Amino acid sequence: MRFADVGWTDVTATTALAAEALRGLGYRTTTTVLSVPVTFASLANRDIDAFLGNWMPMQEADRGRYVADGSVVVIGPNLEGAKYTLAVPAYTYAAGLTDFNDIHRFADALGHSIYGIEPGNDGNRLVLKMLKQDLFELGDFKLVESSEQGMLAQVERAMRDRQPIVFLAWEPHPMNVRFDLKYLNGGDEVFGPNFGGATIYTLTRRGYGAECPNVGRLLANLKFTLRGESEMMGAILDRHEQPAAAAAAWLAAHPDVLKTWLDGVRTVDGKAPLAARSGALNRLGPSGFEQWVIAHKIPVGDAMALFIDTIKAHGMPFFNGISVLIRGTVNGVTALLAAPPAPALIAGIAALAWALRRSLALAAFVALALLFILNQGYWTATLETLSLVVVATVVSGIIGVPLGIAAAHRPRLFAGMRPVLDLMQTLPTFVYLIPTLVLFGLGVVPGLISTVIFALPAPIRLTHLGISSVPKPLLEAGDAFGATPLQLLWKVELPSAAPTIVAGITQCIMLSLSMVVIAALVGAGGLGVPVVRALNSVQVGMGFEAGFTIVLLAIILDRISRPKDREVSR
Repeated sequence: MRFADVGWTDVTATTALAAEALRGLGYRTTTTVLSVPVTFASLANRDIDAFLGNWMPMQEADRGRYVADGSVVVIGPNLEGAKYTLAVPAYTYAAGLTDFNDIHRFADALGHSIYGIEPGNDGNRLVLKMLKQDLFELGDFKLVESSEQGMLAQVERAMRDRQPIVFLAWEPHPMNVRFDLKYLNGGDEVFGPNFGGATIYTLTRRGYGAECPNVGRLLANLKFTLRGESEMMGAILDRHEQPAAAAAAWLAAHPDVLKTWLDGVRTVDGKAPLAARSGALNRLGPSGFEQWVIAHKIPVGDAMALFIDTIKAHGMPFFNGISVLIRGTVNGVTALLAAPPAPALIAGIAALAWALRRSLALAAFVALALLFILNQGYWTATLETLSLVVVATVVSGIIGVPLGIAAAHRPRLFAGMRPVLDLMQTLPTFVYLIPTLVLFGLGVVPGLISTVIFALPAPIRLTHLGISSVPKPLLEAGDAFGATPLQLLWKVELPSAAPTIVAGITQCIMLSLSMVVIAALVGAGGLGVPVVRALNSVQVGMGFEAGFTIVLLAIILDRISRPKDREVSR
């Protein structure tokens, strides 16, 4: 049985419950995390068998054509009484922001921002449409897109500082207990009546019920409650339990619910469902030494969580100061790039390309490429990405070049740095993106820090290589003429190693640009946003446009920053 999970905790919870019940009946299950539009396309392509998170009427635009052509089958509702709309903290509600019409009055305090979840999500699309149409005088607002947990981390940060914030909220979800929040009135035109009142449906691909009527009967029997889903989501979010373990514990505590789900359902081998379920779980579960090892889990994750919580409790003024500095720097660079008219900036960059390379062909290419980007409507996003790359490269260079020089002069230092550099480039980016997101909130700050961590090893390694490769006769000549170590560095080592160091900076620029999509996932903006949005909404045209724009920007930066000796060798 192949399920789709769109990454929302409520869908994760219900999918885990259904999968656990099926495993108890002897079935094998897999769950694939996909965006909502990709989920419907996968159901139509028969790559996925079932989806338990069809929020209606919110997803009508996503599912309509598939239901109409029969490639997706609606089994029935599995939860009623849900809601999905914009919300604010209770203290912001008490201050007068109670309605969609009030949002614009708090524009400055809100930073002209509304916080959503993953790009391409149906709720985000409604907010973007609202902003584009200037409904409720919100045309100058922007939507900060990230993820469910990214948005909730930003909400927690705002509430801790008693700052106003407007964000997407829904029920069931533990946020309704975790945060003192209020749903905004007046959004019927955008989200529908009753605070975006929703019914969640179970869907399958065409023909699945006929191919496997036994599972079809179970899917038809699945009915969830607001309380039950909130309990499951609390186990996953608050107690950090794995979805399968949380589902097994919840079903064990609610045998009456399981009995209802299994009404008329048989196991794979035709046995009574409840008795067979127990046997199946015993067969699937670990035992003996494996069980002992699992039961004595080393609390690595808990220790890291405690460390981050401690930092949050005692070091937030420090991290807030860093956030202000980084955000102000990146925003300042963006404003500087956006100050001149686009044609003037294009002409200036083309002139810079000619001045650095003395190549009319390169200058013409740069001008045409930037004009193409302007024509495609990605100029503002390109400037945001360019400012992020510039600041990340400058920071990486300021840190990396001195460290590379020190490592070249002290072999033991480089020996100690080597495993750290390897870890920085091999550790999945999302691992260190999580604590930076918690500590610094959504926006350019976690994106920039993650970019610097990923790109920093390049200037360190290549600076170390360049300084270490300085010919010994040059150093001996400098010593013979009585040069001090500082004079040797500035007059001999740096000029000799300059091509390699510049190559490290160029590589740093390319690595920074490669992080543009990752930065978009934490609300940094730029060209990564349309890429992620296209991926999550299966928009081939938008994805190609944004991807091609990134390629053009990469070529421009590479050609302008490339060391001259590399050009000659080519």
